[in-house]
Amino acid sequence: MISFLFPQWLSLRVLKLLSLFFASYFSILLISVWNAPVLSQNTPEMRAVWLTTSDTDILLDRPKMKEAIANLASLHFNTIYPVVWNSGYALYPSKVAQDAKIQPFVHKGLQGQEPLKELIEEAHRYKMLVLPWFEFGFMAPPTSELALKHPNWLTQAQDGTQTTYSAAGEVVWLNPFHPEVQKFITALVMEVVNSYDIDGIQFDDHLCLPVKLGYDAYTTNLYKQETGLEPPKNYKDANWMRWRANKLTEFVAQLNQTIKAQNPNKILSISPNPYHTAYNSFLQDWLDWVRKDLIDELIIQVYRSDFAVFQREISHPEIKEAKGKIPVGIGILTGLPNRLTPIDFVREKALAVRQERLGIAFFFYGSMWNTNPELRNERKSTFQSLFPYQSRRIAKVNPIKPTNPVNPVNPVKPTNSNPINATKPTNPINPSNAVTPTNPVTPNPTNTVTVTPNNPIIIDSSIDPTNVTGEPILINELLQFTP
Repeated sequence: MISFLFPQWLSLRVLKLLSLFFASYFSILLISVWNAPVLSQNTPEMRAVWLTTSDTDILLDRPKMKEAIANLASLHFNTIYPVVWNSGYALYPSKVAQDAKIQPFVHKGLQGQEPLKELIEEAHRYKMLVLPWFEFGFMAPPTSELALKHPNWLTQAQDGTQTTYSAAGEVVWLNPFHPEVQKFITALVMEVVNSYDIDGIQFDDHLCLPVKLGYDAYTTNLYKQETGLEPPKNYKDANWMRWRANKLTEFVAQLNQTIKAQNPNKILSISPNPYHTAYNSFLQDWLDWVRKDLIDELIIQVYRSDFAVFQREISHPEIKEAKGKIPVGIGILTGLPNRLTPIDFVREKALAVRQERLGIAFFFYGSMWNTNPELRNERKSTFQSLFPYQSRRIAKVNPIKPTNPVNPVNPVKPTNSNPINATKPTNPINPSNAVTPTNPVTPNPTNTVTVTPNNPIIIDSSIDPTNVTGEPILINELLQFTP
């Protein structure tokens, strides 16, 4: 009897040990997969990259462009943002720009080709989404034809100054509330939407109004007309900020409606700063835009050199709220032409973003691995380890269809019949209340640019929309990055 039961007991013992072994093995495997930079082949993930005019040869030279797209496709990227509006000029053949008499040249490639058209065709061949990027938005160099030929389109600070300093150097700002400016920007967008087989368009942190601006004659008269009040001397006045932010939101709504009326399947993508900076410094209430279904994709530029700060930024509640409605990604800086971000730091940030179940966009292609031949293999292999599997994106837009589309030829002009109440806005987003920003910007106008006889111009990154580092930098260094 004992001899009969012994083999049966032994087999049960072995079976139990095997069960424990496999349970432990798969537990360890699951934990390692969770922490590893690998997602399932079936998991859709935004993997995007910006192509800037710092990549001039890549955008204009056909062989280099094809090589770049093939590289990105081989590393399983699925979204590209090629610049089409920069320094006050259209980087494609634009009748709108020519009719406005701001562009005395036709943008062509080195082989005589139309660069944007060929880039779109090449990217689509690899099933990548293409969203042309209006990089400068309402910003322009003061010496551009746009600024010189249309001075009435520009806004200003209370003291009459029109320029601010940024990574692009000294710039002026188009008044985002002026009907002619709105008509012009909308016409540029619709020209691209109607002329090219694109998946959408993107604006960034320059679709804004710096908070100290808005004291031009048009805006102050409109404010007095709608509120009966003079614009406050304090540009950080809560009601004055809210009124201007609402006006910017009105334009985003108009732009969204115009695009969707022409083609409801085109994505409207925005890549702003984190919310506390976007609202407090640039009047971009992007959380309101998300809540009102005015945008279809959000890429938040979090170019921070401190990893702890980066982690805090990407875990804010407004990001989690936005993620519940639309695709949300985090912009990660891979470097500037003259200063690369260490690839281990890029990887660490990418893994932190993935832990939050957010998409990733890298700024910019030229600094991913192309600027340093010695580090090329190491940097390129890191991106390969981050994205070992394909992740096919399908263009998705908000299901709510717009009503009463705006005609871009005749945009709605502000009237007194439907005023925006500056003191009691509809469904306001209060940055000191609803979202609880951790580090609101101090209303100190001297915090923007510091100029002394013994010191060069310094940019304070906390309030500068084009700063790509998150820390104060000498303007001389950043000007090397100017397109």
